[in-house]
Formats: sequence, C-alpha cells, structure tokens
Amino acid sequence: MSRLLLLIPSTSYRVSDFLAAAHRLGVDVTVGSDEESVLNELSSSATLSLDFVVPDTAALEIEKFNASFPLAAVVAVDDVTSIIAAKASKLLGLPHNDPEAVAATGNKLLFRKRLHQFDLASPNFKSVSLDSDPDNLAQTVNFPCVLKPLNLSASRGVIRANDEVEFCAAFERIKSLLKTIGSASHPEIIIEDFIEGEEVALEGLMVEGKLTVLALFDKPDPLDGPYFEETLYVTPSRLLPDFQSSVKTMAEQAANAIGLNEGPIHAELRVNPKAQHSNETGPWIIEMAARSIGGLCSRSLEFGDGLSLEDIILRHATGASIVPDRETTASGVMMIPIPKAGMLERVDGTLEAQAVSGITEITISIANGQQVIPLPEGEKYLGFIFAKAETPEEVEAALRTAHAKLKFEIT
Repeated sequence: MSRLLLLIPSTSYRVSDFLAAAHRLGVDVTVGSDEESVLNELSSSATLSLDFVVPDTAALEIEKFNASFPLAAVVAVDDVTSIIAAKASKLLGLPHNDPEAVAATGNKLLFRKRLHQFDLASPNFKSVSLDSDPDNLAQTVNFPCVLKPLNLSASRGVIRANDEVEFCAAFERIKSLLKTIGSASHPEIIIEDFIEGEEVALEGLMVEGKLTVLALFDKPDPLDGPYFEETLYVTPSRLLPDFQSSVKTMAEQAANAIGLNEGPIHAELRVNPKAQHSNETGPWIIEMAARSIGGLCSRSLEFGDGLSLEDIILRHATGASIVPDRETTASGVMMIPIPKAGMLERVDGTLEAQAVSGITEITISIANGQQVIPLPEGEKYLGFIFAKAETPEEVEAALRTAHAKLKFEIT
C-alpha cells in the first residue's frame, strides 16, 4: 500500500480533513509535525517528529524515514511546510516544485521580483529597511500605497496609506508587530502601489506546468483598506467569462514564471471591469502560494462523486490525478472577523444562524476564554460559516444573514 507523509504544523485547522481524504484514498499516512501536541493527538496514527525551523534538516529526516517506510508523496498543508515538502521530494526523486520557487511565494520581495522579471502585471514596489526613517520615505512614494511585511500571510501586517501621515503610522505599526513576534529574519518592509478593482481568489492545481482551475471565488466585500481582512468567498465567480479566462491565463503565467509546476496553488488577483482602458482592467497578481486555500475554507468546495479539495490534492500527489468538476450549486464561506481585541467570553446566536436557509455549517474555532486580536496584528478568525444555494447571490445573502445573528462578547 502506498504511504504519504502529511506535514502539519500546530496551527493547521485541516488535520482531520486531510486524514479523512487519505483514508478514502486507501493509503497509509504518516503525520510529520514540529509540535508534540499534534503528534499526541494522533497517537493512533504513524507520526514523525520534525524540526520545521530548519527545512534542510527536516528534509534529511524525511529521507531517513523513507529508507524504512518508502513514501509515494510528501504533502504540505501550509506555507511553513511547503518548502520542506519541496526539498524532501527533491531528495526522494518525487514530483515536486523547485524549492527556490516555493521560497519565492513565501517572500513578497522575491515574489515581486520574479513577476517583474517576466513582465507580468504586478504592482510597482520597493523594499526598505525597518531602520529607515519613515518621514523621509514618505516623501518618495506614490499614494495610495500598501505596506507589507515580507513573510507574513493572511493579510497580517498589511496596511494601506493614503498620505504621509498614514504612511508613517503604518510603518511604525508594522515595525512594532515584527518586533513583537520576533520576525527578525526579514527586517524589511515592502511598499507597493495600491491596485484598484475587485479581488478574486483562484484555487487551482498545476500538472506539468498546466493549470486546472478548481474554483474561482469572488470576494464581495471591498478590500480597499486600511486593512485587508478577508471575509466572504463565494463561487462560482460572477465575473464575465472573458475576465475569468484572463484570470486563469495570468495565474498560469505567474505560476510558470515563479516555477510552480506541480501541485495546488492559491492565488489572489485583482481585476477592474469598470476601468476605461484595457491595460487597467488587469488581472493583476497580488499573491500566490504553493498550497491550497487556508483555514477551513476548503470545506466550501465539493467536487464530483462527493470529493473534497483534500481528496483531489492527495490523488494528484500519489499519481491518481482525477480532477472532476466542482458541484453545480453555488457555495461560499465567511471567515468570521474579530471585531475588537480582548478575551472571548461567549458566542450567542449560533442556533439562529444555523437555521438560516442555505447555511450548511458554522464552526467557532476559538474557545471561550481565549485572547482574540483583530487584523492587522492578528492572524486568526473567530470561525467559519458555510453556505450552499442555487446562485452566488443567495449564498452571499445567507452568509451575511447568519453572521448578523451571531453575537460575540469580548471583554
């Protein structure tokens, strides 16, 4: 029986979803993690303790494990483990992305440089040291602009500035965040032009350099700043077919430019259907990751024969790459935003929200008594709301109605 290795950090929501997919596929599974808490939870399964801080060391440990338990695939579930999976797969001679390409998706500066090298639509940018004087910098940038840490994900630390005062405040806020979390490995900030338009998220699978679109999500809530907290994802997209086709083309070109040829990708792009000129419509590449969608958002997707996104990822990784069409009904997810910082005391209204027509599941992922921090400093959501309906409009309405019924007591 084939064996695959799942690389799962302590912060992943998706342990059970990937394990269930592996069970359906009929393969043996080993879970590799850097956290004893994850390994202890899975004591009934084969586990492998790894050091995720040093990817080369982790890859060598996987190579040793493979000598006794041959692996058919090494599958990462997030940004942290993607580079390890690439390095280990290279050592084992398994299909993989170039580790340098994966590293580029985790560093916003390397990512922008690669896109500009291939002349793909991407915001103008420059990187600056955290030791720079923000007052002087503010006189050299075009407004509006967006300031970003180099290596944080999920819009953490991303702030828009419209003038010099906002620029200086954003710079100091990001600097403080990076010092607080000890992210000294990349002591820089990247400054980009702000791109107008509607943002979409593309979930795809690369097979020998060709992109199969698994889903294209609209993000109905405007993401104009000052922070960029993602909330609603709804599919199928309501963009016109021509725009959807151009989004796919741009995502495939970007993946090839970076060097992502195999496995799942998650891309964020902006298009501006209302623009006066074709060169303003985009699509523009904002982000791309060598992984599937984060959090529990994959539960909003279902494919032919009842397959999940995790089923498709594992089938591809083990060489049984069958990619059926997504279900015909519309679906979506709301990542429940954190309204303010404090301690979560209780959540009311879940039964009323669950009763809303079209709602399929509500998961509160932060326990009562836990501290909660909103963006741009925070990195989590309060939970997830899922919906299905005949049309994207009905899905969006159901998600908004259900969210309005939830009450969060935060002290």
